[in-house]
Amino acid sequence: MPETAVLDKPAAARPVRAPLALQHEVEQFLYHEAALVDEGRFRSWLELLADDIQYVMKTNTLALTRDRRKGIAPPSTFIYNEDKFQLERRVARLETGNAWAEEPASRTRHIVTNVRILAWDDADEIEVACNYLLHRAAKPQDHYDFVGTRRDRLRRVPGGEGWQIFDRQIELDQFVLLAPSISIFF
Repeated sequence: MPETAVLDKPAAARPVRAPLALQHEVEQFLYHEAALVDEGRFRSWLELLADDIQYVMKTNTLALTRDRRKGIAPPSTFIYNEDKFQLERRVARLETGNAWAEEPASRTRHIVTNVRILAWDDADEIEVACNYLLHRAAKPQDHYDFVGTRRDRLRRVPGGEGWQIFDRQIELDQFVLLAPSISIFF
């Protein structure tokens, strides 16, 4: 599959008819992954990430219609651009209890929907898009919702049992982030 930039093409422009069994398997994987993060089982979540993962979230940009038609867009900024080592370090820091942004620990709820298989060359590597709502509650007054779309590239685990994420591209719908920190996983 070609290298994917952050949501460079609208997912709706490339419909793919995937076998229902594959669609169901991918949806169940994404729901399981979301549950692991919501339950704070970060070590188990890390096992779902390939060693060569690219985990990227960029800011959304406001481009005028006339600029978009000319191919002119304001530059976006990375919020996350991490690999497996960096994600492991974030989890290790959370485990110490010394991550000030997570004291007390955030309670999250991931709602994953509109799961679409965009491409697959064979049954071992696929590209998936989904919409999500991530609710984060920390202190009594700290409740934030993050809404957006995500594009994941999945690879079947050697031996054919399960999947691993080797590329995650996240785009928030928000242009301005009001949360005091983003120490949670998308």
